[in-house]
Amino acid sequence: MSGSMEDEKLRVQQLRALRRRWLRDQELSPREPVLPPRKLGTVAAFWDRFLQPGGLWREQVHKAYQTGRFVMLRVLLPAWALTYFVKYHLQKSPHGVVMTNPRIFPGDRILETGEIMPPLKEDPHGHH
Repeated sequence: MSGSMEDEKLRVQQLRALRRRWLRDQELSPREPVLPPRKLGTVAAFWDRFLQPGGLWREQVHKAYQTGRFVMLRVLLPAWALTYFVKYHLQKSPHGVVMTNPRIFPGDRILETGEIMPPLKEDPHGHH
């Protein structure tokens, strides 16, 4: 019986050594991974240089974006919402919602001018 235990212990020891070596092999050295050099086209090369951290243009574009975002979210949208609410919910005239005028038929009196609406002209083509 003693022989099989020693074989089993040796096998476990060998497996542990193999696992340790495999784990050590998985660690990357400072010079890994080795990647092939990137070949960029003209547009991609421009954007690669343009977006380098610390570039002057990148900072200027970021500032312009932040300013535009602030103006849009803090000034224009609230001003639009306030104008809409005042125009369509509070103020009745002169900028309130315009109701449609009543229909005027031939022979009806126009209230503003007092004149009578003339009859419609006959259609010479007869298309109906």
